[in-house]
Amino acid sequence: MKLRTSILILPCIPWAITAHAGPHTSANYTVTADTTDAGGRRTTSTNYTNDGSAGLIAGIATVASPAETAKAGYIAQLSEVAGLLVNASPASVDELATRQLAAWQLLDDASYLEVSPTAVAWSVVAGPLTGISAAGLASAGPVYQNTPATVQGSFAGLSDGFALTVLNVLPDNFGSYAGDGLDDSWQNQYFGQNNPAAAPGADPDGDGQDNRFEFTAGLEPTDPASRFLLRIEPVAGQPAHKRLIFSPRFDGRTYNILTSTTLATDSWSALTGGIVSDNGEERSVTDTDATEGKKFYRVQVVNP
Repeated sequence: MKLRTSILILPCIPWAITAHAGPHTSANYTVTADTTDAGGRRTTSTNYTNDGSAGLIAGIATVASPAETAKAGYIAQLSEVAGLLVNASPASVDELATRQLAAWQLLDDASYLEVSPTAVAWSVVAGPLTGISAAGLASAGPVYQNTPATVQGSFAGLSDGFALTVLNVLPDNFGSYAGDGLDDSWQNQYFGQNNPAAAPGADPDGDGQDNRFEFTAGLEPTDPASRFLLRIEPVAGQPAHKRLIFSPRFDGRTYNILTSTTLATDSWSALTGGIVSDNGEERSVTDTDATEGKKFYRVQVVNP
């Protein structure tokens, strides 16, 4: 009888072999060397953690703040898509202008894959956007104040929304108030939208000063007590002086004093040499050359 002998040969696994990688550096940290052994192990420092893989110099290094993940030496890496991120930079668009939208797939290792905007289904959820092109170009409509809008992108069964602010950069282009010489924001503040009482020549509070003047002077067009007032007073001990006192006066506006002796349209000229003093919203201008038998004064208000 012959005896059969079977020999089981076990591979020798070099568990004691250790591989050393070179130093790693970046703008935020320096790692003297990444070290992984054949079984894989974790190396840590104050600033990072590295999980080494078995059998080759590779690993996943992470930094907590700012959150970063780096995979070194991997031939291939499988990642799951965890969500969709929609964005735009900057997160605003001027009225009547456009802004390019972008999208990324968020992976489960906190990395991203950019998605072509043409592959995303875009839609306007809310706000003054007139539409979004197939290439992800969002178009803004006119606004009378900075106004939020919301867009949505959908790709591969996932969706994400993004808030975009439409900026009011054209003060006189909104709705029925467009092109009338008054700021749309001012008209909407006091009259709401599409109100005939907001017309430049209207005087809804009946104080004798129309909306065009009240806007220029910084008044409230719906309050009859809100008026521009001017009075002329003598200066004690100075018979050749006259003091003009008017209110309200606001920073950012220009106030020019004009004089005339006849009231003819082409007879008005700027007062020169006047002494100006302010007390809150009240301004005094002293004419030191009021020697004419009669002299008329006009205050010209300029609102840039």
